[in-house]
Amino acid sequence: MSQVQTFSRPETTGAVTRGVLRLMAGLGHAPVIETPLPNGRRADVMALTAKGEFVIVEVKSGLEDFRCDQKWAEYGPYCDLFYFAVAPEFPREVLPDGCGLIVADGFGGAVIAESPRNALAPARRKALTLAFGRLAALRSVGLSAPFSP
Repeated sequence: MSQVQTFSRPETTGAVTRGVLRLMAGLGHAPVIETPLPNGRRADVMALTAKGEFVIVEVKSGLEDFRCDQKWAEYGPYCDLFYFAVAPEFPREVLPDGCGLIVADGFGGAVIAESPRNALAPARRKALTLAFGRLAALRSVGLSAPFSP
């Protein structure tokens, strides 16, 4: 008899996040976790593409996490592409239309639905690029800094 293994919410979040990071790197993007945004929110994963576009990925550990956390609606002004990332067993039919979808686990991920593009204004893109670069550089040497474009 096989046993079904269940994971806690933090374990699921960690596994999905690792898979998203591996996917982003595999796509040639530079991801940063827990990225503060100018509106006071914090993106689970924010990545800069080789073309200079910003991707935000909102990781959902389960249905309860999705239902109780609606802050993702405030991320649109700070990215060109927005995705939800969920574990394979997540009930995808509850996710809203008009967002991208990534299914991931601790080993990798796959884009199941592409995100619609929402081009940022040039001034906002420049400010975000500078702030993102500074944040990534400071974190690479173990320091932290506010994200303030």
